[in-house]
Amino acid sequence: MDLYSVLDVTLAATPAEVERAYLRLARRYHPGINPGDRLSAERFLRVQEAYQVLGDPVRRRQYDQRRPGRQGTSVEAAISFEGFDFSSQAEGGDAATFSEMFADVFQDAARRVSAPDRGAALELTMQVSLEEALSGGPVPVSVVRQERCQACGGAGAAPITPVPCSACGGEGAIRWARGHMVFTKACEPCDGTGRLTSVACRACATTGVQARSEVVTVHIPAGIAGQARLVVPGRGHVGARGGASGDLYVTIDVLPHPVFRREGQDLHVVVPLAIHEAALGAKIEVPTWDGTGKV
Repeated sequence: MDLYSVLDVTLAATPAEVERAYLRLARRYHPGINPGDRLSAERFLRVQEAYQVLGDPVRRRQYDQRRPGRQGTSVEAAISFEGFDFSSQAEGGDAATFSEMFADVFQDAARRVSAPDRGAALELTMQVSLEEALSGGPVPVSVVRQERCQACGGAGAAPITPVPCSACGGEGAIRWARGHMVFTKACEPCDGTGRLTSVACRACATTGVQARSEVVTVHIPAGIAGQARLVVPGRGHVGARGGASGDLYVTIDVLPHPVFRREGQDLHVVVPLAIHEAALGAKIEVPTWDGTGKV
């Protein structure tokens, strides 16, 4: 299972086909269409993750060059020139041009080790009552965020009993020819060892992350105003390749109160008066916002 499987496309899918598959699956599993469905929310995040990679030509090329279990931390495989092989024809339509002969060499030399990436931020709007906004305090909120896969610990692959590598036949090296020129390089799937020690993690489709629902406690300062923005450090999506997690940003939406209306730091309340109280004056009782008594 890989990112192509997540989007249900083939390795030869065009950018337009990848985009169409993403839009179709995103609509099907969107949390707004499937409220409360945890499995749909997890699938939606996987679809987004897959499209972020396969929808970008550069990231897709880098992903295609990797194999399950490789995290981009090993040393680049060195390419060696092995000499010439004149046993096969290198003329006519099958002949390689000068640039084609070195295409694989230059392509591999251009690859670089990927650095850890900070996780994406999460944003949500929290509705609170006027009493909660004025008094402040901790308020729990449920979020769906990407965390490191528990099955593989974020590695994207699970260890197995070593088996011979099928890509190189257990030799640890790949040999190919361009015209009469023969090259070899260390086998990438097995890191040149000739044996595979891990397989792709099925739980996270080699991404190393999984969608998980959890409750985060947001501490609201007393007297907070509507549309204020709070930040909870490190409670966003987990970072790729061991990177730090992003932050959670919470926008406060204060719900209307049936009695009180807030304007800045002031509270307004409408109290009915009898005609004689308005004409002659009187002492009246006014309720307080916290319900502890009257003034």
